[in-house]
Amino acid sequence: MTSPTLVAEATRRSGVVWVGGALLWHVWHDGAMYVVGGGPEQDLPVGAGARTVVTVRSKAAQAGVVVEWAASVDAVASGTPLWDEVLPLLAAERLNAEAGRSERWAAECTVLRFTPSP
Repeated sequence: MTSPTLVAEATRRSGVVWVGGALLWHVWHDGAMYVVGGGPEQDLPVGAGARTVVTVRSKAAQAGVVVEWAASVDAVASGTPLWDEVLPLLAAERLNAEAGRSERWAAECTVLRFTPSP
């Protein structure tokens, strides 16, 4: 079994991860990884209810995989306390973000929570 500490630290420190062949930007928060996608944002290779593998590579040039971890995927519903908690964290990490993105994300996008699972 992969060390939960390694999963958390490697994922938190990485700017992007690989999921199902797609490169995704994300945030690590409270034991899970969160991504926003769909609409005008990044394409999501998996949806809620899926199980997938997250691949975290080193930021160092020519470095390999630091850790791969299994995840269960759940949607974060707009307007819930969890949505209100993670949306500002995602917004802070979004490059080239424009005003009104929170409303746009609520209307057009999906926020997914990837929780490490055995």
